Amino acid sequence: QVQLMESGGGLVQSGGSLRLSCAASGRIFSIENMGWYRQAPGKERELVAGITSAGTTNYADSVKGRFTISRDDAKNTVYLQMTSLKPDDTAVYYCNAYGSTYTMKGWTKYQQGNQHYWGQGTQVTVSS
Repeated sequence: QVQLMESGGGLVQSGGSLRLSCAASGRIFSIENMGWYRQAPGKERELVAGITSAGTTNYADSVKGRFTISRDDAKNTVYLQMTSLKPDDTAVYYCNAYGSTYTMKGWTKYQQGNQHYWGQGTQVTVSS
């Protein structure tokens, strides 16, 4: 299993900034894609930003130019720098990782299949 621990959410005024972090731990063999999703009350969960293992990024149109996703593979951590925040950005933000774990047999690591893992979510509230 892979555990994802998010941090950095909170309350901020409109126009302010926040930085979310998500650290992955466990028997990680590799993490291919990492991303941030959000879900506002009464709405479906949506992709905010994603980043591949090669560093290719993609963003929801609503956050382009304001949010920046990055990753530190040495720390198995993904970040979301959010600037110029708006009340519409208020939501629970979830970290997602797509990757694989390993099992040990003797001294040999065996890769398991890729699957998606989710964090528990962190609340971001932007006041007007």
